[in-house]
Amino acid sequence: MGVDFHEYVASRRQPLLRLAYLLTGDTHLAEDVVQTALLQAFRQWRRVSRADQPDAYVRRMVVNAFIDRKRRHSSSEAPTAPADLPATPQRDHTDDHAERSVMWRSLAGLPRVQRAVLVLRFYEDLDDARIAELLGTSPSTVRSNASRALATLRKEWTRV
Repeated sequence: MGVDFHEYVASRRQPLLRLAYLLTGDTHLAEDVVQTALLQAFRQWRRVSRADQPDAYVRRMVVNAFIDRKRRHSSSEAPTAPADLPATPQRDHTDDHAERSVMWRSLAGLPRVQRAVLVLRFYEDLDDARIAELLGTSPSTVRSNASRALATLRKEWTRV
């Protein structure tokens, strides 16, 4: 038998919240996404705990909850700047804040799957095959989504 659900949540809640925060850009939405995914995981815990990689299974649930949230809720929600993340000390904090704000707005403007691909690639440091597995797609689709997302961000940043 696999690991106990309560033990799993106690040990993995923070990394799941971090992933969800990077996807949503908002602490409260991240908590909602993780809560949705953990509720689903609890309902299916017997199957989840027996999987080869239960953590990968639940992380996929988090990503899917983020992507599916768009289908269920209004698209008028916009993520806020990440106030919870510590800023690295640099010469001028106002410039840093402005750049970070533009970056988060640009990232928030991407389609959810493209955004998920970039977060999983650059923040979670997963390779294309692993991202494809999490999203239930092919590595070439992951590369295509990443390419489109990065092209959009480049275009956005050259206008700034």
